[in-house]
Amino acid sequence: MEKKLIFKDYLYIGSMLFGLFFGAGNLIFPVHMGQEAGANVFAANLGFLVTGIGLPFLGVIAIGSSQSNGLFDLASKINKKYAFIFTILLYLVIGPFFALPRLATTSFEIGLAPFIPEKQITLVLALFSLLFFFTAWWFARKPSKLLDYIGKFLNPLFLLLLGILLLMAFIKPMGAINSAPVQTAYESNAFFKGFVEGYNTLDALASLAFGIIIVTTIRHRGITRPATIAIDTIKSGAISIVLMGVIYSLLSYMGTMSLGTFALSQNGGIALAQIAQHYLGTFGSIVLALIVIIACLKTAIGLISAFSETFIELFPKQNYLFFATSVSLMACLFANIGLTKIIEFSTPVLMFLYPLAMTLILLAIIGPLFKHDSRVYQMTTYFTLIASIIDGLNASPKFLANTSFAQWMIHLGEEYLPLFAIGMGWVLPAFIGFVIGISWYLIDRK
Repeated sequence: MEKKLIFKDYLYIGSMLFGLFFGAGNLIFPVHMGQEAGANVFAANLGFLVTGIGLPFLGVIAIGSSQSNGLFDLASKINKKYAFIFTILLYLVIGPFFALPRLATTSFEIGLAPFIPEKQITLVLALFSLLFFFTAWWFARKPSKLLDYIGKFLNPLFLLLLGILLLMAFIKPMGAINSAPVQTAYESNAFFKGFVEGYNTLDALASLAFGIIIVTTIRHRGITRPATIAIDTIKSGAISIVLMGVIYSLLSYMGTMSLGTFALSQNGGIALAQIAQHYLGTFGSIVLALIVIIACLKTAIGLISAFSETFIELFPKQNYLFFATSVSLMACLFANIGLTKIIEFSTPVLMFLYPLAMTLILLAIIGPLFKHDSRVYQMTTYFTLIASIIDGLNASPKFLANTSFAQWMIHLGEEYLPLFAIGMGWVLPAFIGFVIGISWYLIDRK
C-alpha cells in the first residue's frame, strides 16, 4: 500500500518551496514598487501578485497536472530541440548568469556594504561571494536533505526575523498610504506596471525549474504513483503561494508607508536598510543583514540543486557534483559585476523568456482539452517567440536597442502588437498561434 502524506508533510514541503522561491528579488522589488506606486499601491500590488504568485502557482500546477518530471520533460511537448535550448537558457538565467549572482550581490549590498569602507567594497564582495557560494554548494551537495535544511530550519528562521520588521512597520507606520506620492509610471496603469514588475522576481521561471525538486522530494517521502505526486505537488504549492502573497503585500505596503519619512530610494535594498535602521537602529541593520543573507542563501541552495539535477538529465555523462561545483563557481564570478549591472542585463532576457514560460505553463494546464497535441504547443510557442524577441529588444540596454535592426523590430511591435507598450505584446500572437494549432488539431481529428 502506497504511503500518504499528512498535513505536516504538506507544511514542510510548502515551507521548503516558499524558501526556494523567496530570495533576493522577492524582498527588494515589492518594497521599491510600493514606494513608486504610492497611493496606487493596491492596484500595483494586485498586478504584482498575478505574476509574483499567480504564475508560479500555475507553474507548480503545470508540473503536477502534466505529471512531468521537470522543465525539459514538459517543454519536450513542443519538440526535443526546442526543449533542450529553452531548458538550458532558462536554467542559465535563473542560475549562474543572473539569479544566482543577484542573490550574493543583494545579500552583500544590503547586509554588509553599509558597514564597509568604500575603498574595500570590491575586495570584501569577492571574499563574501566566495564564502556565500561555498556555503550554498555545501548544502546543495545532498539534494535529498533540502527539506530538512530549508523547510525545517532556514525558512522558519527567516520568517521569524522578517516578522519582527514587518510587525514594527505596521504597529508604528511611517506615513499614510492615501497621501503617498505616485510616480508617473503608476499614475494610469498601476495594475499592468505591477504585473510587469512581478517578472523581476523570476518566480514563474523558477516554478518550472523547482518542479524537479518538488517531485523528487515527494518521491523521497514514499509516494510513487504519478497521479498522487501531481496532487501532492499542487497541495504543497498552494501553501507556499498563500504565504508568499501575504508577505509580498506587507512588503509593498511597508514601502509605500516609508515615503512618509524617507524620499524615494534608488532600489528596494536601500529602502529596506532605511526602514530597518529607523525602527531598530544598529540592531535593525543586523536583523536585516540576517534576513537578506538567509533569504538569498536558501534560494541559492535550491537553484544550485535544481540546475544540477536538470543538467545531469541533459548531459548524463557528468555527475551531480560536477554541475553543482561548476554553477557555483560561475555564479561567484558573475556576482562581482554588481547588482545594478545584473538587473540591467537581466531585464531584456526576462522579457524574452517570460512569455514563452507563461504560454508553456498555460498549455500544460489546459493540455487535456487537446490531449497535449504537439501541434497546439508548437504553433502557440512559435508565434509567441516572435513577439518575445521584440519585447526583449525593447527592454535592452541602449547600445543594443538603438541598432537599426532592433529599432525596426520595435517599430513593428509598436505598430501591430496591442499591449506592446506595457510589455505584453506577446498576448495576441500567442492567441493567434493557439487558434491555429487547435484548429489544425480539430480538423485532423475529424
